Amino acid sequence: MTFKPAAALLATILFCMGLTAPALAQTDDLQEAQQLLKQGQTDRAMERVEQYLKTRPKDARGRFLRGILLTEQNKPADAIRVFTELTQDYPELPEPYNNLAVLYASQGQYDKARGALEMAIRTHPSYATAHENLGDIYAKMASQAYDKALQLDKGNQAAQTKLNLIKDLFTGGTRPPKVALAQTTPKAAPTPAPAPAARPITPVPATPAAPQATAPKPAAAPVVAAASKEPAKEPVKETPPAKAAPPANNPEAVLKAVNSWAAAWAGNDVDGYLARYAPGFKTPDGEPRKVWENERRARIAKPRKIEVRVESPKVIFNDDNRATVTFRQHYRSNTLKVSASKKLVMVRSGNQWLIQEEIVGG
Repeated sequence: MTFKPAAALLATILFCMGLTAPALAQTDDLQEAQQLLKQGQTDRAMERVEQYLKTRPKDARGRFLRGILLTEQNKPADAIRVFTELTQDYPELPEPYNNLAVLYASQGQYDKARGALEMAIRTHPSYATAHENLGDIYAKMASQAYDKALQLDKGNQAAQTKLNLIKDLFTGGTRPPKVALAQTTPKAAPTPAPAPAARPITPVPATPAAPQATAPKPAAAPVVAAASKEPAKEPVKETPPAKAAPPANNPEAVLKAVNSWAAAWAGNDVDGYLARYAPGFKTPDGEPRKVWENERRARIAKPRKIEVRVESPKVIFNDDNRATVTFRQHYRSNTLKVSASKKLVMVRSGNQWLIQEEIVGG
C-alpha cells in the first residue's frame, strides 16, 4: 500500500504571500533546487533551499521543498516538524497536511495520518490525492481490526473472510505489505493550478503494424527470339521483397494478457488465473511457489461474486521480452470496495506475456 505525497504547492501559496513579478524572479534558487532534487542531488538541493530561506524564512514554497528534501534524506522527524509548522502558518493549504499523513503512515501512526488527511480534505474538498490516501488508511486500519478480532476469536469466519479480501486486493499474496512512503521527487517544477489532482496514467497507444510490402507486378512474358549461334543467356532471377516483420513491442498483446488475468480472477477461474504467472514468478513474501499457489487457489476458488477492473493502464517496454504495466485496480465484492495502484512486471514466453512480479502501489 503506497500513499501519495504532494509534490508541489498551489498558486494560493503565492497569493497568500503576496508575491509580485519581481519577487517571483527571486525563486530561481528554488527552481534550481527542484532540478537538483530530480537529479537525486539532495544535499546540493538542500544547500540551495537553505540559502533561499536565509532571506525569506517564512516562504511557504521554500519550507515545503525543505520538508520534501528532509523526507528524501530519511529524516522523518525533521520533515514532520517542517510540515506541522506549515499547517500552523498556512492552515488553508492542503498539501502539508497530506505529506504529514504520508510520514505518519510510514511510522504506523494511522490515527494521526487519518486526522491529517481529514484536515487536508476540510481545507480543500476536491483534493483527490487526500481522498485516495484516506481510503488506503481506512483499509489498513480495517485490516488491523480484523487481525485483532481473529486473535480474540480464531473461529470468526466473517472476520477471516473480510481480512482475506483486503489481502487479495493489496498483495495478491499472503500478508499485507508494509506501508511505503511514496516517491517525493516532483516530476516537474510546481506550476499554479486550481487544485492538485492525482496524476492520470495515460495508456500507451497501440503500435500500428508495419504495412506489408506491396508485391511487385509480375514481369511480362519474355519474347522468344529466333535461334542464334550464341547460347541463350539465363534470365536474371529477381530477389523477392522481404516480408515486413511484425512489431516486436506490441502494447495490445501485453494489455490483452493483463485483462485476461483480471477476468480469470473475477470469474473464479483458478487455473486460468495461475496460468498467467511465469514459472519464475517472484512470490510476494518469498514463499515457495507451491505454497503461494495453494493459498491463492483456496481464496479464488471459493464461490463469491467479485469484480476486478483495470483502469488507465500504461505499458513501458524494458526490452523486447520484458514490459512493465502500471494501472489502477478496482476490486468490488458484496462486502468490500477498494481501489489501489498496481504494477505488473511482464515477461514474454513464446507468443504470450506472463506475470513475473506483482507490486501494489507501484
